[in-house]
Amino acid sequence: MESFIIVAVKSVLTAVILLTVFAYVMVFERKFLGYFQLRLGPNRTGPWGLLQPVADAVKLIVKEDIIPEDADRPVYHLAPIISLFVALAAFAVIPVAPPIELFGRTIELSIINPNAGVLVLLATTSLGVYGLALGGWASQSKYALLGALRSTAQMISYELSLGMSLVGVILLAGSLNLYDIVAAQEGLWFAVLNPIGFIVFFISAIAELNRVPFDLPEAETELVSGYHTEYSGIRMAMFIMAEYINMITMCSLVTLLYLGGWHGLDFLPVPPFVWFALKVVFLIFVFFWMRATLPRLRYDRLMNFGWKVMLPLAVLNLVGTAVAVALF
Repeated sequence: MESFIIVAVKSVLTAVILLTVFAYVMVFERKFLGYFQLRLGPNRTGPWGLLQPVADAVKLIVKEDIIPEDADRPVYHLAPIISLFVALAAFAVIPVAPPIELFGRTIELSIINPNAGVLVLLATTSLGVYGLALGGWASQSKYALLGALRSTAQMISYELSLGMSLVGVILLAGSLNLYDIVAAQEGLWFAVLNPIGFIVFFISAIAELNRVPFDLPEAETELVSGYHTEYSGIRMAMFIMAEYINMITMCSLVTLLYLGGWHGLDFLPVPPFVWFALKVVFLIFVFFWMRATLPRLRYDRLMNFGWKVMLPLAVLNLVGTAVAVALF
């Protein structure tokens, strides 16, 4: 019962923190895009526009919920719930700092700590495509259906290179546990030991998240808004929340696998959680920067890049890493 209470408390805290962080990540993205593009971002609601999430939440909650006449209503209602639930559940295995001593017992700063944490995380995040696919199909709209098909093909294609680049990390660390992988990087980050794997993983993660320049499933110039074209109000907000929470989760995973997790500069008295947060914030900023800078790829070029460049590169990196581990 005591363990159940601890897990329940950590789950509630994680959900509240993630939803709060999501709100301000979205605001700061709009602010940074304004600076990058020499225009104003949100600046009317609260000081420096910091109350914009409150205004957006009220607007989306009270907005009329319009459902297409021919929509498959049960599936239409279920799709955004699946997307948001999977996004929140994926963060359950992410440790943000080493275990701490509290009230005479060791508390791990992740909701759960399975031995195969990497596999649990990948298995959970891969379920997110069901929300997008079902939402696009249930809307009975050509634009939404095309967006859902694009998303499914894109995520399957880039998951292959993402998974193969991840095997290199597992070989170097000798473990599937995220705590063990971070501990193995205490002397040298895996981004330095395995730079090709890091680059392949990061680019594949961008494609998995449908972020610029891989945001083809919701290309507004072609598909209006892609898979959530026919959604409005709180249901559309759930898709947006899932997208941003997935970005936070993926940046956290990159930090754990390649950037040393909570390890930082030993001569600076900075708590481990702060090092972890700084690295995640930097990666999120890189996503903002790319959105402000890069043009969207054409869909056939995106698929060619995934199958003809990323996948062979991931295979070569895996073979090279295996040989290096075996020899040295």
